[in-house]
Amino acid sequence: MVRVFYHDIFDFPLPKDHRFPKEKYRLLQERLLALGVLRPQDLHLPHAATVEELNQAHVPDYVARTLKGIWTRQEERRVGLPWSPQLVERARRSVGSTLAAARVALEEGLAINLGGGTHHAGPDWGAGFCVFNDVAVAARVLLAQGHVQRVLVLDLDVHQGDGTAAIASGDERIFTFSMHGERNYPFRKVPGDLDIGLPDGTDDQAYLTALRQGLAEVSRRFRPQLVFYIAGADPYKDDQLGRLALTKEGLLARDRLVLAWVQQQSLPLVLVLGGGYARNIEDTVNIHIRTIDLAQRMWKGVKEK
Repeated sequence: MVRVFYHDIFDFPLPKDHRFPKEKYRLLQERLLALGVLRPQDLHLPHAATVEELNQAHVPDYVARTLKGIWTRQEERRVGLPWSPQLVERARRSVGSTLAAARVALEEGLAINLGGGTHHAGPDWGAGFCVFNDVAVAARVLLAQGHVQRVLVLDLDVHQGDGTAAIASGDERIFTFSMHGERNYPFRKVPGDLDIGLPDGTDDQAYLTALRQGLAEVSRRFRPQLVFYIAGADPYKDDQLGRLALTKEGLLARDRLVLAWVQQQSLPLVLVLGGGYARNIEDTVNIHIRTIDLAQRMWKGVKEK
């Protein structure tokens, strides 16, 4: 079975009626175990990211102030979550999970973080519910340690990965591909290596066509040694923050297309979840479950050949 990393901090202070779906992480773990998609022994609790690891992608002053809770009101508003020790520990665990999953993926081909995809956190800022950028930190740590020389961030959250693009700007070792709603948050995009902005209401067929074209463009321009896939559930048609019109079947077809593309090139893959804000939280959880189940089945099929 595929090794899966997680954090166990499901509760932290939020204002009443806040839109952040913190319940989805607990529900997701419960459903994956209840359905037999995962066994208890498949779940691993990693270390929280260290200051040194966080500093690989973030400005040390921002890291230090965040750990101490020294945020300005503007910074807290930009993150969209009130600072608390639980929030910071949760963010560090999420980064630690992605880093641990990346190390395992290099050895075993696939590993999963039941969280992550915090792609709005930039070099010296947090934003959009993101405190630290888990994928950028993991990529920079592995690059610094010489485990890989070229990394692809394949970001299919409905929102553009502005923080990741900012961190990776000028770093030719990291290629960022983001396909997102053009008129959605963040309203001021940070250009990455390849950005495909989609109009509101984009359906399954148009989305998959654009994705095929994007993957072909990546193949022409970059030869990664490791792929981080941010498999956001928020392109779903009933997502409160999405503005696209994908069905659950369309999202599964998206995942199948990405996973097949990665497998064709025999690349190790780190799967992280990204966003998901469906009106019915069970829809978001179901989308994530199907992504994880498909990834496990496809990798098992490769190993059994």
